[in-house]
Amino acid sequence: MTTPARFLCSDAARLRGDPIAGTAPYGSVWILVEYRAGWPFDGFDGLALDPGVKARVNSAARAARARVLLVRRHGRGRPDGRPRWAVLRHEKDGAHRQQWGTWDDDGDLTGIVTALDAPGERGHPPVVLVCAHGTHDTCCAVRGRPVARALSDGWPGLVWECTHVGGDRFAANVAVAPDGVYYGGLDASSAVTVVEEHLADRIRADHLRGYTDLAPPQQAAVSAVLRHAGPSGRHDYVVEETVRDAGRWRVRVTGRLAGLSAFEVEIHARRAPAHRLTCRGTSPGSAVYYEVASLRVG
Repeated sequence: MTTPARFLCSDAARLRGDPIAGTAPYGSVWILVEYRAGWPFDGFDGLALDPGVKARVNSAARAARARVLLVRRHGRGRPDGRPRWAVLRHEKDGAHRQQWGTWDDDGDLTGIVTALDAPGERGHPPVVLVCAHGTHDTCCAVRGRPVARALSDGWPGLVWECTHVGGDRFAANVAVAPDGVYYGGLDASSAVTVVEEHLADRIRADHLRGYTDLAPPQQAAVSAVLRHAGPSGRHDYVVEETVRDAGRWRVRVTGRLAGLSAFEVEIHARRAPAHRLTCRGTSPGSAVYYEVASLRVG
């Protein structure tokens, strides 16, 4: 008897050719909690922490619409020093602010609540988060950990493995925060190129899921502009206007620097046939994708 091949959602998505542009979840605030032991399926919520502390952090996170992620350095060696926590914030003017702390016991994590109300500090380098949450989805481990290894070799101080960031079928997923940029469909080689370019403020359309401060149709429009006009900086283009008509959007994307054009991009929503979208999921699901119907300069 032939043993059925193991289902991997990222393999299935690649075979289907699932579009990647416009799939980044919304977010402008990230809470990171370094946790060096095994991660439960539901991440921070599954940790055996003091219930009162956990409730305070979760309540503050909801109020700030922040995503809470467990993080750790790649590899089996135990890092020196106390575990860290961080609040990372992306502001509308493009300012990036961070606040870092350490924790030994559960009560130390209440510093996160205070940090969410503080302005934070500028000048820190971005954080590169690689989803490697194998207890949540097999593909996050199978594809994420080799990417985490390759990126950690190049940027050991910037790279963290993290819990679920969304879009398991696009593994390996990399989120750069607080820049608010999601990449997907990466392997070790492409991840190094993408992060190298990102840190040089050259974002390419290849592997770009989207900017987390934009709605999905706007993300797809910006990705189309970058694919047409070439790589550009995170804030070199701005979405100036978005007009919706049922399942269609007209998005005006304007260059902020001399020499960059303005573009009118028409985006259509398409609901794909139902498929099994995650490794753990047993029921088919239907995703909505945002496709470029036209792009015009001017």
